[in-house]
Amino acid sequence: MILGIGVDVVDVARFEASLARTPGLHTRLFADAERELPLESLAARFAAKEAFIKAMGGSQNFGWHDMVVPASNGAAPHFELSGAAATHAEGRGVTDVHLSISHDGGQAVAFVIAEGA
Repeated sequence: MILGIGVDVVDVARFEASLARTPGLHTRLFADAERELPLESLAARFAAKEAFIKAMGGSQNFGWHDMVVPASNGAAPHFELSGAAATHAEGRGVTDVHLSISHDGGQAVAFVIAEGA
């Protein structure tokens, strides 16, 4: 059963400007496993985290590092949830989180489906 859905779109150039303008934002938003990825991939991961928050009905004090989307190396993208994000998902009965991300033409998009029994 679908317990929540979320979608988010990020303008890559605007996201790049935000990273350049705000020292420390890169470290605050992304875990070590994400930081070395190219800009378009980072924008897609930011969109994924925002889409996850929407699918969960709000952030519930999630930390950005509680929702990691590691490099997939050709496999389907996925979340590694921890901390408040994992606790909240478990409390809502979420047993699986489906993630689709893409970037093209200066835009990054993510779609999340939270599924449970």
